[in-house]
Amino acid sequence: MTADSFAGENPPTLKFALLKYAGGGDWYNDVNSLRNLAQFCNQKMGTSFELDYAAVEPGSQELYAYPITYMTGHGNVIFSDADAQNLRKYLIGGGFLIINDDYGMDPYIRPELKKVFPELSLVEIPGNHPVYHAMFDFKNGMPKIHEHDKKPAQGFGLFWEGRLVALYNFETDLGDGWDDVHNDPFELRLMALQMGANIVKYAFEK
Repeated sequence: MTADSFAGENPPTLKFALLKYAGGGDWYNDVNSLRNLAQFCNQKMGTSFELDYAAVEPGSQELYAYPITYMTGHGNVIFSDADAQNLRKYLIGGGFLIINDDYGMDPYIRPELKKVFPELSLVEIPGNHPVYHAMFDFKNGMPKIHEHDKKPAQGFGLFWEGRLVALYNFETDLGDGWDDVHNDPFELRLMALQMGANIVKYAFEK
């Protein structure tokens, strides 16, 4: 996917979308994450992301204006049938979804993704996948940013016809690293931003 191919011949300035889902989960949390990631990508990759993001509902046609959508939270997630159908069309058509488990989302997001792609299951992304090496090299796969249940960091994906269309980071919380709400050491925050930049670069080149 390129910005041109997704948004037309003369796309507007790039902007991230934040998924405003139903169910009561705190979709709005980590308010500075996307601003900081946009700034990092602009500095390191020469992109032209706006620093402000757009809050977009999964069933909205507005979703198609944004090549990359970010989803985060700690709790419940509910996709209606219309939400699921729209997300499916968005992802098959070239959109990309980053899902950030801020701790507690896991049991809710998995069944909701089945509504979007009943025929697919989340699979762990192997360490040699291009998303871990698109710009910065992560030889061991998903970096560990935060402790949740003292398990290894994992990156899961949904693959449509061999193409990664959604990346779910688990037991690491990249979004908190981007936001730095926990006063992370510089090294951890940098790793989180570098992994985020890798995802963005991969999404535009896939």
